[in-house]
Amino acid sequence: MLQYVSYGSCRAGVPGSHLEITGVRFNLAPMSEAFIDIILGAIKKVDLAHVWAETDSTSTVYRGGSAEVFDALKACFVFSYRPRVHTSLEATISKGCPGDVDKDVVLSFEGNRVNEAASQGVHFPVLGKFSVYPMGTGDYMKIIAAVVNRGMEEGVVTGTGHYVTFLGGDVHDVFRYIERVFRVLDEEVSHFVIQLTLLCNLPEEEAQ
Repeated sequence: MLQYVSYGSCRAGVPGSHLEITGVRFNLAPMSEAFIDIILGAIKKVDLAHVWAETDSTSTVYRGGSAEVFDALKACFVFSYRPRVHTSLEATISKGCPGDVDKDVVLSFEGNRVNEAASQGVHFPVLGKFSVYPMGTGDYMKIIAAVVNRGMEEGVVTGTGHYVTFLGGDVHDVFRYIERVFRVLDEEVSHFVIQLTLLCNLPEEEAQ
């Protein structure tokens, strides 16, 4: 069998990057005939001065410091918002993967949130779900329970289901919570993934 890829000396618990790189790969899906303009317009509006970015035919990637990446991701979703247009965000957020590399990154880790001023004034409710995958630890369920309980106390976590935890609230509150989840995981484990789905403007009968 031909070997198309090789991950060399990757080992669990040993991040491939030493630059504390956070990465996210995401898709926007507005249910509108103007979906191309909405998606590309949102992507182009994001200030990418402090993140490395690449958009291909399947998705968009942001890489850099965690604050900078979350700032850009939230801004892109907020900039895609249109009243009465049902839109979804699907995002995979990763930190510490043994297969990661010290490249494709803007060396800015000072917590620059250059999109906050433009995005903070736009508010809308979202529903969603997320799952967390702490790697390289046998005590991962305790970590998951801690972040879920905190979200319930804050009113952002609305319930749990098979394989997911449900979210609801203002878009900024939900993003703040997910970023706090990220920070908890970052303190506890060397490698983790957060799978996030956010939805706005759901049909009324589905939202209920």
